[in-house]
Parts: sequence; structure tokens; C-alpha cells
Amino acid sequence: MSNFLFDDEPSPRATEVRRHGDTSLPRGRAPVEGTPLADRVRPRTLDEVVGQEQILAPGRPLREAIERDMLQSIILWGPPGTGKTTLARIVADMTKAHFVQFSAVLSGIKEIKEVMAAAEARRHTTGRRTIVFIDEIHRFNKAQQDAFLPRVEGGDIVLIGATTENPSFEVNAALLSRSKVFLLQPLTADGIETILRRGLADVDRGLGKMDITVTDAAIAAIARFANGDARSALNLLELSAAAAPEEPGTTGRRLDLPQLEQSIQRRALLYDKSGEEHYNLISALHKSMRNSDPDAAVYWVARMLEAGEDPLYIARRLIRFASEDVGNADPQALAVAVAAKDAAHFIGMPEGSAALAQAAIYLATAPKSNAVYAAYEAAAADAHAQAADPVPLHLRNAPTKLMKELEYGKDYRYAHDEPDAIAAMECLPASLARRQYYKPPERGFEKEIRKRLEEWKKLKKRKS
Repeated sequence: MSNFLFDDEPSPRATEVRRHGDTSLPRGRAPVEGTPLADRVRPRTLDEVVGQEQILAPGRPLREAIERDMLQSIILWGPPGTGKTTLARIVADMTKAHFVQFSAVLSGIKEIKEVMAAAEARRHTTGRRTIVFIDEIHRFNKAQQDAFLPRVEGGDIVLIGATTENPSFEVNAALLSRSKVFLLQPLTADGIETILRRGLADVDRGLGKMDITVTDAAIAAIARFANGDARSALNLLELSAAAAPEEPGTTGRRLDLPQLEQSIQRRALLYDKSGEEHYNLISALHKSMRNSDPDAAVYWVARMLEAGEDPLYIARRLIRFASEDVGNADPQALAVAVAAKDAAHFIGMPEGSAALAQAAIYLATAPKSNAVYAAYEAAAADAHAQAADPVPLHLRNAPTKLMKELEYGKDYRYAHDEPDAIAAMECLPASLARRQYYKPPERGFEKEIRKRLEEWKKLKKRKS
């Protein structure tokens, strides 16, 4: 059985599928029993959509293209519950084009090729274009995505892709270059409250026929808990309303904050260890520590750990930070970071969280210097760009007679035999002589290091 929906069949149901996408609520029909509230109250027009004004306000290019039925290929990128599928269904309802919906989870390359061939034939025989909606397009592999490309290039199809992942990483570059990306934002708490109140008041599609009172505090709590996800908010409202007790002395039910808290389990934080949010959060931690903000640093550590991040991944990033952003301004920073890694590994979670938090706070409050990192990067650049000069003879060991005859080790000066334990001896290849990579600032312990280096430079100059 095909996993895509189209309207060429003359049956009434086929027409409804084209007009409404994969919805259980075709216009003019009663809601199908068991359909979740989030699907029953899904917006049917652009004016019903809450939020996303940055792309859907009157006069905005995307809205204009939809209303004029002149849509070009687009990628809708945003977190769950922000309206990606809703927007595609509105397009399906408004367009005169043939509309096809794919599920990236269920559709294979065979179905894609069949629909692409039909789209090409339809355009050439009737002039009618095809709009193809791909939910979770990031789940399609490269070969599957490539199958759409010729028909997009040829103008036979208009692609609407929906994804929660960064399209830069998950969508074929050629397909991406032929599409306009629209970013959907998480809904505000006020926006979520508006949607919840609509769901409660709607007699035909929502909970309007249900004799229930929901307090303002409970609605506000659901909106906060949903974290910008309208679907999650409506699902929680429906669950909580069904479990709400009868109000004493009445036949109706009442949902208040204490009752709501019984329905709310610990929130699953939005986090995908292999997705963009993974990198966004570790970036936030790194940059918060770099900016010497211990409160932000411990918060981002907590966000990752509570969402299930591997504690040793965080430990590895702390160790890297200790060298990259603290360095010798506080040489103890690296020891603290490594100790935190050992502690977290030894005692495990959740107890190990304290060690990681301690290290993050220590690193955030340590004096900062990227001099070690900058020195390595500059040296590495020279190592790649310059000729691989041989090691100077005076720096080579001479364990054999032949090596001594070849003057290995000649003119080497043993530092411990020198006054102040430093010799006026060049240790870089001749082409890089006197190059300075490490430039410590006057912060933390590097202030002392800088002072030493300046004194040693003067000593070498006097000796040479």
C-alpha cells in the first residue's frame, strides 16, 4: 500500500485528502472519534495560526505566495509543535495544484520515483503543477532526496520540506540551494495560552462541550511546561481534563494547579544528542565560561546533564576549554578539569554532576588567556606552510660515532651549566629563527610568565 496521498482518483475522499492533507478532519465532517485534541483544533486558515508573524503576517512574502497560489520550494525548519505540518495542510487546502504528502519514515525510493514520474506527466499533459510535502525530510537519505531534485529543477514539483534539524546539515545541498528556508520559532507562553483557551472554548472541535472549569493558573502552568510546543500543550490539556475530578456539588469538573501537577511528569527537555541542539548547548557552555559567567556555565551544564547528555562528553569539553581559554593564566585549571572527568567517571551519575559543575564554575571564574591556543595555531600554520627544515645539528643527539663525525650535537649548550640556567642558543630552524608564537598577556599567572620571558630575552641578548 502506498505511503503517499494524492487526488487523481475521482472519489470524494480523494478530493478531501488533496484539500486537507493527511488529516482526520476534512471540512464538513464531524471529528473522528479518538482524534487527539491537537489535531482536532489544528488551524485551517492562515488567520487562525498563532505566532510565526515574522513569516506569516499580512504582506510577508511567504503569506503572499500562499494566498496567491504561487508558492515555490520551501523548507520549514523549527522545533516540534510550531506549526510546520499545519502550514503545509493550509497550503493543501488553498492550492489549486495537485498535493502529495510523503512521510520520510514510511516512504521509500520506489514511491518517490512513481510520484515524480506522475508529476512530470501531469505538468506536460495538463500544465498542472504538483506540490509535494515531505514531513521530517531530514530522515530521507541522500539517494531519496536526490530523487526529487530533477523534478524540482524541471519545475514539475514544488517542494515543501518540514524538519526539526538544521537543513544546512540534513538536506541535500543541491536541493537546499533551490529552496527558501523559513525558520519557525517556538511559540511564546502567551501564544500557547491563546491556543489552549481556543481549545477549551471550541464546541465543535475542542473541549467546549465538556463541562469543565480550568483555572488561569493551570492554563499558565501548561503553557510554561509546553516550552513553545503547541502540540505538547494541547495533549497535556486533554489528558489533564480527562483526569480532572468532579467539582463538589456540581456535575462538572475542575482542573486547578494542584490537580494539574498530578498529570505532569518531569518534562523531557528538548535535546537530541546527534542534532543541532547538542552543539548549540555545548557552544553556550563554552562561551559562557569564556565570558567568565559562572551562573550561565552551571546552568548549561545542568541543561545538558538533565536532558541525558553523556557526562564524559561534557568533561572532554571542559578539559579542552581549560587549555584553550584559560591555559597558563591558571595552570591549575587543566588539573581541575581532568579531576572532574575522573570523578564523574568514577562515581557516575547523578552524583558526578557536582564534580562537573565545580569544574565549570572554576573555569568560568579563572583568569582567561588563549595564548597557548594561539601559539599552537600559529606554530601549526608554520608547520604546514614552511618547508620542513631539518632539526638544527646542535639540537640532535649523537649516540653513535658516525653521528658525532657528522657534527650531531655540535655547539649544544647544556642549560644547567649556564648562569641563570639559560643559554643564548636558537632552538628553531633557521628559517623561523626568533619567531615568537607564545605571547602571554598580563593576566593571572601568565603575568609572571611574561615577566620571566622578558628577563630571559635580555639575558640571551647579553650572552650572544
